[in-house]
Amino acid sequence: MARPRKTYTAECKRNAVRLVTDQKLSDADATRRLGVGADLLRLWERAIVDRGTDAFPGHGRLCPADEEPHRVRAEVTRLKGERDLLKKAAAYFASPPS
Repeated sequence: MARPRKTYTAECKRNAVRLVTDQKLSDADATRRLGVGADLLRLWERAIVDRGTDAFPGHGRLCPADEEPHRVRAEVTRLKGERDLLKKAAAYFASPPS
């Protein structure tokens, strides 16, 4: 049986990164103390460096800068589907009846 996935709050992630940056703990010491994987801690560090205070927007949501391309891609996909449907309808009505 699979273990349930752990979720961490934004504040917990920030505190974990502070252990490494402010208190000068090594990654290995911080991961042992917190019980998280080293890769996960490095992801959190990279997110803080890249995005600063907007690093962890919350509950599975993307930051606004990352959310817009996903929204635009979804809209493009929807519009392409509508276009293809209209092309097929136009071809159907343009063909002579048999």
